[in-house]
Amino acid sequence: MRIATTLSRLLGACLLALGAAGAQAAYPDKPVRVLVPVPAGQATDIAARIVADGLAKKWNVPVFVENRPGGAAIPGMVAGRDAAPDGYTLILGTSAALVVNPTLFKKLSYSPTEDFVLVTPLFRNPLLIVANADTPYKTLDDLVQAARKAPGEINWGVPGMGNTQHLTGELFKTTAGIDLFNIIFQGSAQMVTNLLGKQVTVGIDSIASSLPNIQAGKIRPLALTGASRAPQLPDVPTVAELGYPGFEGEGFGGIIVPRNTPEAIVEKIAADVRAVLTDDAVERKFQEVGMITYDADRQAWAEHVRKEAAKWAEVARRAGIQPQ
Repeated sequence: MRIATTLSRLLGACLLALGAAGAQAAYPDKPVRVLVPVPAGQATDIAARIVADGLAKKWNVPVFVENRPGGAAIPGMVAGRDAAPDGYTLILGTSAALVVNPTLFKKLSYSPTEDFVLVTPLFRNPLLIVANADTPYKTLDDLVQAARKAPGEINWGVPGMGNTQHLTGELFKTTAGIDLFNIIFQGSAQMVTNLLGKQVTVGIDSIASSLPNIQAGKIRPLALTGASRAPQLPDVPTVAELGYPGFEGEGFGGIIVPRNTPEAIVEKIAADVRAVLTDDAVERKFQEVGMITYDADRQAWAEHVRKEAAKWAEVARRAGIQPQ
């Protein structure tokens, strides 16, 4: 009797394992949603939709974007955390959600490291230090020298409190040894409007928000804050090139899934997303919304996220930004 019971249990376990393996092998065989914690129409949302379209063609199943905006991306991340770990809910994890929020909130209602699995990066979001075209600041050094002569007197536009732009600006001020007076706006549109109206003369923002006015000659790009130049503005140098070696500050985004998602499914998603990103048409579409495709394997991306989290925590501490 005991032998029969043992054999029955083993057979049941084998059948369950075979069933799970079969389900993973068939993945995906129904619609997949992509949770995006920003409003529809933003560059991050557009990037998610570009990738979703590519995956839908590759998988031959619907892949749809569901926006969960607001609340510093927290509601969207919590919804992703609580989804079934079966590969049918992907989440677009942004730099704000993965590395900035843990610095800003004492009791964050999700853990980027414990509640999710990093699958693969999608994009880098380069930032720009910009000036109104009518100002005397024609180079980054012009701005730095002026700020050293008049500490705290130059208004510095920032499109939001505690976001990647804000922290990158603080990193730049510390690195350059200057004091600029922060004027915090509610988003990029408001910041750009005030920059054009000269309520602020300089600021920091994304390529996506600044590029139309740069092309119109109304805003002057002084430097890119990323590790390399951007294809949208190939003649604009990086901060690192201009005398601040190693300087780097930019946003990023990638696909994450709930913890306990089967490894075989995670690997398939990673491989298929990276295949979508190699399409030249996808790369062009990313560039049109001010982004750059981010090609890195899972291990390299995880290491980058870890280092970014530590970096921004230190920047916030030095800037006196207190967790809430």
